[in-house]
Amino acid sequence: MARAAGAPGWRFWLFTQQWADVLFAHWPVPADPLAARLPPGLALDTYQGQAWLGVVALRIPSARLAGVLPLPGAGGFAQVNLRTYVTCGGRPGVWFFSLDAPSRLGVAAARLFFRLPYFHARVRAAREEGWLALRSRRTAARGPAAELVVRYRPAGPVAPARPGSLDEWLTERYSFYVADGRGRLLRGDLRHQPWLLQPAVAAFTGNTLAVGLGIDLSGQQPLLH
Repeated sequence: MARAAGAPGWRFWLFTQQWADVLFAHWPVPADPLAARLPPGLALDTYQGQAWLGVVALRIPSARLAGVLPLPGAGGFAQVNLRTYVTCGGRPGVWFFSLDAPSRLGVAAARLFFRLPYFHARVRAAREEGWLALRSRRTAARGPAAELVVRYRPAGPVAPARPGSLDEWLTERYSFYVADGRGRLLRGDLRHQPWLLQPAVAAFTGNTLAVGLGIDLSGQQPLLH
């Protein structure tokens, strides 16, 4: 992962995760608060002039490094990500403002090896009468306080995103960017099958993930998948 943002893509994989019970929730937001938080070299990506902020909630049943057994503490938990969309040299990708997870080992490893802004949090996910109920509360001393409380479930048929659509633009991202301690911009490349998306319904009873960005998402209806 420690390579320049403009370097060619890897020919081999370093790390793999399984994802399950994924919720994509996206809000249209003003561009300036997001652009102000990006490091030099990254440009905020917009869809038809509109900036978007995404919350991704999911379960990770397993994870492992290339060539080794599944990592202890790196799977079997739920996670919450706060992200926006960027470009670097014309290459679209994701910029993570935060990733909250309950595994102290996983948080430490992701910060050390991938430079990702992980925070330790209490995250619980359980099925309740056809819904997935997730609650996350950040416990790390570093970073602003943040909480997400949501119940969600699918609400329609499965289908791939239409080419050129907002759904495709939000979900079909195959790179992420980070900055190291010296301010260098680095890129990680992702490989996965195109998403098969479903409409979703969700009830948010707590969401302060974006407060540290000066953005209040409460009371706004997101686009859900």
